[in-house]
Amino acid sequence: MAKNKEVKHVAIIMDGNGRWAKKRNLPHLEGHRKGAEAVEEVIEVSKELGIKYLTLYAFSTENWKRSKDEIDGLMSLLEEFIDSNLKELNEKNIKFKTIGRIEEFPAATYNKILEATDITKDNSEGTLVLALNYGGRAEIIDTAKKLAQKVIEKELKIDEITEDLFADNLYDSTIPDPDIMIRTSGEFRLSNFLLWELSYSEIYITDVLWPDFNRAEFIKAIESCTNRERRFGGRK
Repeated sequence: MAKNKEVKHVAIIMDGNGRWAKKRNLPHLEGHRKGAEAVEEVIEVSKELGIKYLTLYAFSTENWKRSKDEIDGLMSLLEEFIDSNLKELNEKNIKFKTIGRIEEFPAATYNKILEATDITKDNSEGTLVLALNYGGRAEIIDTAKKLAQKVIEKELKIDEITEDLFADNLYDSTIPDPDIMIRTSGEFRLSNFLLWELSYSEIYITDVLWPDFNRAEFIKAIESCTNRERRFGGRK
């Protein structure tokens, strides 16, 4: 598949790690570990296709409800992922970013995220965005609070708040809205992911569990969405 200039940003809800592990009588954490391999493959294909932004839903605000053992394991896997991929991301000129309330993470994980962000901050070939301790509603609330504070401090008038201004105050205004949102494992839900940003994104659902989501499945998803006509509420 040739590079497609129409697709600048792909967002993915990586669902099905637990089910993949359960089908094989393995601990949930092994599903997450296998899922990390799928992440590496998707990063590679994204660069080949010229996709400039790839946002992955890695840890939601709701994931804190899981067992302590699983949460601790996920934090360790995140640190392992950064350690294993940081050099390659840097060599490929890919910037590492996060969105979400990462300050609530354990200190070791938080510091590793900051380190990776700083090391890759000047890279320009692409951007990998991990949504960590992220929730779409939380992002909207945090943005509303930020704007409210500006009104209180008389930096901003209420009438000056527009959709564009609101978008400029989300977690990272440098990241464009996704062109495509992919969800694996066959679930038809947004699960509190990028609720503002996905307003006009093309949505692709596949029954494939995330650990089995490979190069061919990713290209299939992109091709399916690029063959659609995007009207953005208008008519032709």
